[in-house]
Formats: sequence, structure tokens, C-alpha cells
Amino acid sequence: MLRALLVEDEPLAARRLAALLHKLPEPFEILGPAESVAQAVALLQAGPAPDVLFLDIHLADGLSFELFEQVAVTCPVIFTTAYDQYALRAFKVNSVDYLLKPIDEEELRGAVAKLRQRLAPPAAGAPAPAAPLLDAAALAQLVQQLRQPAPAASYKTQFVVRVGEHLKVVPVEQVAYFFSLEKATFLQTAEGRKYVVDYTMEQLEALLDPARFFRLNRAYLVQQVAIHDIIHYTNSRLQTVLKPAAPDAQVLVSREKVNLFKSWLDR
Repeated sequence: MLRALLVEDEPLAARRLAALLHKLPEPFEILGPAESVAQAVALLQAGPAPDVLFLDIHLADGLSFELFEQVAVTCPVIFTTAYDQYALRAFKVNSVDYLLKPIDEEELRGAVAKLRQRLAPPAAGAPAPAAPLLDAAALAQLVQQLRQPAPAASYKTQFVVRVGEHLKVVPVEQVAYFFSLEKATFLQTAEGRKYVVDYTMEQLEALLDPARFFRLNRAYLVQQVAIHDIIHYTNSRLQTVLKPAAPDAQVLVSREKVNLFKSWLDR
């Protein structure tokens, strides 16, 4: 049985991927999931070593590529991503497997078949295949590409939502924040209206201008103008007060994101 380490900060996405891997004819032993770069590094250092790494791009404390700077990764990597096509082309050029979210079961089967073929022992007398190594230089270049702001035109400028039998266009300027609740994602406008949108929080994070929107935690992605107040919750946590008022009584900034949040505000 192969061991798969899941590195994914969206609990629903992690559970779905684990369920799909368990359904395969030769199911995997699941390690993790790790929700941050720090957790992934700790799991890789502690062992047991995984046979494959399923790696999301955006994690609670930064880009997942940063873990390659902190720990040696010698197993194959399958990226799970909602990123745009330029990033996917980069993965293909660098011979890195990827699965586009939401993950399709048949595409997962194909990636796993490729993985098992790569890990299969060589035939008698045949030379052992080289260890699957990641090109550190190529990954470093990709990290820099992803850290650079995308052109403004590439970010989403409006959303089409359904209101009864009608469709309504909501410009991004009218969005206060997005939040997830009971397996659905909602768009909250500055005027106090909310609409269901057909995106995951991770997809929204990739589609929206990071200079304007910040992912406070798993459930909230906010535009800066919607942050009415910021309160010290504990020594290491911050609480935000949103306007319009959020469905949750407390909207906390994830502990791993506090410093990033402060930098985002003080740019």
C-alpha cells in the first residue's frame, strides 16, 4: 500500500481527495492532511516518508513551494490546484503532475496510474530508474512567478449570481466579503445582500486581486473596505469586525496569517 501525504488547507477538499483515494482498487494509506507549510515540513521530517505528495498551492501560511526550501522532497509530487493556465503550463514544462480542482475522479485515476508506473520495480536485469527528483531551479523560478502580482486585467471584475429566476451582475467593487457556511460559499455585498456563488474559497482567492482581498481564515475572504475594526483577541490572534456584520460572532485571523495580515494592511 502506497502512502500519500495530503497537504491541503481546505478541509472539504482534503476529505474529498482522501475519499477518492480510498475508492481506488489499490487504496492509499493517507498521511496528514497538513494545512500549512510548517505542518507539512514537520510531517516530512517526522516520517514515515510518503510515496507521493498531493500538494495544494495556497496554504494557510504561504505558498506550498516554500516547503522545498526547508526540507528535501524525493518522492513524486502531484499538485492539486485551482490556478490559472499559465501556472499549469509551467507544471507541465517542468514534468510535474497536477490535478485541477475540483478534482475529477477519472483524472485522479490517470495520475495515480502514472505514479504507480513510475514507482514500479524494474524488470529483472533492467537498470533501476532514477529517483524522481524535483528541479529546484525550476521550482524557484515558478515560486517567483506566482509571487509576482498578476496584471490587473487578469483578476475577476464581476460575478453573475442568481436571484430567483433572474441573473444579477455584482461588480467586485460592491463585494464586502465572501464566506463559507454549511458547504456553500456566499457573496456578501456592502448593501447587506448575500448570494450563493459557485466557487470554492480557494478558487476565489486565486481569482481576486490580492491587493484588495485577504483570506482571513478558512471561511472568510474580505475586501479591505469591509474591515470596520481590528481587535487584539489574544497575544497571537486578531479579531476583525466586518461591515456588514458577519454571520459568525467572531471572525478571527488565522494564527499563521497574522503577520501576513499586518503586512497586507501596512503596504
